[in-house]
Amino acid sequence: MDLHLELPPNRGRRAALEDALRQAIRDGRLASGERLPSSRALAGQLGVARGTVVESYAQLAAEGYLRTRPGAVTEVAHGPGVRPRPGAEPVAPRIVADFRLGRPDLTMFPRADWLRALRRALQITPHSELGPLNPRGSTQLRTILASYLGRVRGVSTTAERIVICSGFTQGLRLVCDALGAQGAGSIALENPCLPDHRLTAQASGLDVMALPVDRDGARPDGFDASGVAAAVLTPAHQAPLGTTLSADRRAQFATIAAQHDSYVIEDDYDGEFRYDRHPVGALQGLAPEQVIYAGSASKSLAPGLRLGWLVLPASLLDAVVEAKRRTDRGTDILVQLAFAELIASGALDRHIRRMRRRYRHRRDALVDVLGRCAPAMSVHGTAAGLHAVVSLPEASAEADVVAGAHERQIALTGLAPFWHREPGSISGIVVGYGAPSEREYPAALRRLAKLLRATA
Repeated sequence: MDLHLELPPNRGRRAALEDALRQAIRDGRLASGERLPSSRALAGQLGVARGTVVESYAQLAAEGYLRTRPGAVTEVAHGPGVRPRPGAEPVAPRIVADFRLGRPDLTMFPRADWLRALRRALQITPHSELGPLNPRGSTQLRTILASYLGRVRGVSTTAERIVICSGFTQGLRLVCDALGAQGAGSIALENPCLPDHRLTAQASGLDVMALPVDRDGARPDGFDASGVAAAVLTPAHQAPLGTTLSADRRAQFATIAAQHDSYVIEDDYDGEFRYDRHPVGALQGLAPEQVIYAGSASKSLAPGLRLGWLVLPASLLDAVVEAKRRTDRGTDILVQLAFAELIASGALDRHIRRMRRRYRHRRDALVDVLGRCAPAMSVHGTAAGLHAVVSLPEASAEADVVAGAHERQIALTGLAPFWHREPGSISGIVVGYGAPSEREYPAALRRLAKLLRATA
């Protein structure tokens, strides 16, 4: 970088350089995290001895303005009185134990399999596939997905009914936009549910109605109300309470949707991970023309891939394709083709079987630790998925645990943010056991146990 500094002629060169750098940092011309020229380069720019620059850097580092390490670049430090670089992200607090909801173990991403799949896809893909994208997504991926979803999730579909999107959040937005374009006024979401789902529906101009959740999953009360165009459900593993939608409730939702010409949006976010029996089949198989099935690679592989899919009824297909076209014209084609090859080669099946065993062992270890350190706290939602809910005696205890976790550099969430408006009748914390690596998990559990023991 070129660094313009004015050195007053009536002062010593070292003092003048220190003053000029100090003032540039205070003024914000040198922002927090900005890399400075090497001592040799700056000495050449200013026409001073290199030793003068080295001594000035050392003095400002001692004062906290700069950060320097042997063999590394010198940069403006993060600290009081130092302005952040314009547009820079705030420094996130350090996390020692990550128990956030819905995060898989990213250290287990199958890099070698993905690389082979990507290379294979590049070798066999015609040049034409790299041109303007079909908003529905790659024909190859949609064809393979139709077969895969039918085999592992009981989804009834064809490639023509699938639209590839950038994860569930975009998929939900596309459906909400399509419903709004058809005149829908409101949508029903489980209570509790993920806050982002409420915000996404509201951003499409839809009013949100709450569906209570009990031990049998979401209750259909009010779903048949006038103007409710769809209900967003997590049937296999309710997010966040962890219940499974009962067979009777599944039939009720499908019947109501058919009678009132409405839809069920099935968020199958972690349906592959079931530990007490074979995974529960998708609700979509009961009523393919009323249920919009949504899945993604976020839990099975990694959220950063931004890859998801919608299986749509014929009545909504064109509207969602148009919404996708207007939004971004299509999802990354190379990611789609690599994912298709990963499925076709059998590598995805092997990876999911491997991770199902690992997550089940983590679930068992979590239940064992909680039983020993906090026997008064019951654990729910452990039959499937990547998280469990620990019930607490009262709302104040939830706040205390969350605050204590923050102080101990533990990332976890209370139930409070998931309720629609008023706090619900259940107080608790959501413990995601997918994110810590295999090496970190035992220590993270011990830290969590110490927290709960202190607040029990």
